[in-house]
Amino acid sequence: METKYKSIEAIFPPPPFHMVGDGFRVHNFFPSLPQIGLKGMSPFFLMDYGSKWAVPPSDTPRGVGVHPHRGFETVTIAYHGKVAHHDSAGNSGVIGEGDVQWMTAGAGVLHKEFHEKEYSKIGGVFQMVQLWVNLPAKNKMTPAKYQSIENKDMARFLLDDGKSYIEIIAGEYKGLKGPAFTFSPVNMFNAKMIKAGKADLRFDKNYNTCILVIEGEIKINDSKTAPENYLILFGHDGDEISIEAVKDSVVLILSGEPINEPIASHGPFVMNTQDEIKMAYEDFYNGKFGYLED
Repeated sequence: METKYKSIEAIFPPPPFHMVGDGFRVHNFFPSLPQIGLKGMSPFFLMDYGSKWAVPPSDTPRGVGVHPHRGFETVTIAYHGKVAHHDSAGNSGVIGEGDVQWMTAGAGVLHKEFHEKEYSKIGGVFQMVQLWVNLPAKNKMTPAKYQSIENKDMARFLLDDGKSYIEIIAGEYKGLKGPAFTFSPVNMFNAKMIKAGKADLRFDKNYNTCILVIEGEIKINDSKTAPENYLILFGHDGDEISIEAVKDSVVLILSGEPINEPIASHGPFVMNTQDEIKMAYEDFYNGKFGYLED
């Protein structure tokens, strides 16, 4: 049977970077790219990619101070550097290379993120991805929670060359399941491949799917290539993807079932209606998201 590849809709270079706080230098692939917009990668609402950046030493950790969220989840994937998290639900943690922090804002939470103190004093290469994963309407007011996912706890599938492998953060790959709990079907993998390593992927044709090249360069579907820091967006006319590493590579793979509901977003809130956005601001100003020291 002939392989039915997902079509490659576009390969995007990284958009110009901007700063989030004073610690995160990011390229926003979506929703800012009009070809993707608010719904083109649902249930993933936002991708801020912090490409490799040499962070100078600092006695005062860089980052983002206390701010609120409601209606979605933040997922931070560390490739280089260390980040410390604190939130008003009483959760805290530090992630380093290969780790993930998965915060469910749900009904509302305050949080802050800074370079980890000891890492900040030394400085070094910093590279991370932060995703906002939308919540279905029925789950938007779920209690806030936090999942700390260490690299050692991720499932790994060894590829045919015996050295390349796929880490499963969320979802399932060839019978192996990732440790993250999700509210809707989400696949989130890191493929870590040596030169000429190959991986095949299969996702429902209706799922929104993209690949971000974290390091190296890859060939997709035996046709097009994409270098480091580029994003590949796929269409909905097939269910298979092939990846070949042109050089040693690390790629982030995202695929999920779209949440086909209205989206109303403003600032740190992602809801379904403007009235819900208004209520989120009222609840925040009235102290209903708890307290967190800056």
